Amino acid sequence: MEFKEVIKNRYSCKKYDSKKVSKEQLEAILEAGRLAPTAKNLQEQHIYVVESEEVLAKIDKHTPCRYGAPTVLVVAFDKNNVFTYPGDKRDSGVEDAAIVATHLILAAADEGVDSCWLNYFDPDALAKELGLPENEEILMLLDLGYAADGAGPLPNHDSRKPLAETVSYL
Repeated sequence: MEFKEVIKNRYSCKKYDSKKVSKEQLEAILEAGRLAPTAKNLQEQHIYVVESEEVLAKIDKHTPCRYGAPTVLVVAFDKNNVFTYPGDKRDSGVEDAAIVATHLILAAADEGVDSCWLNYFDPDALAKELGLPENEEILMLLDLGYAADGAGPLPNHDSRKPLAETVSYL
């Protein structure tokens, strides 16, 4: 699929059928995340693939916003392996994980797999529930699967502000 079509047509799917993502598609999606750029090439991301009913149920205890996808990617990063920017107010952890997550989302769309970025949960409580290492912080969850009948983009999906309202030239 052409990149312009991927970014135009991709939407946050909020209703999935039970069909699982193929191993080949999942690997292509994960590879796109692996190739994402990170500050100083630290590659501090860690992606957890969740497909078991047991672990999906643990995630469901922490968010009402998982929409029945058969696969969830937990996107985390190593808080101890980040680049701290000048001024010491920010580091690369969240932004690098967000770049990785964006690559995952766009690769999923390119593979014909629907997705939804989920962030309505307490990351510390979920990390503890999942038994993640203390040095890792969860940025987001990514539902992956195939849209169920009747699923589709929100009615305002194609509504975008003009560039003149969101871009300024200095």
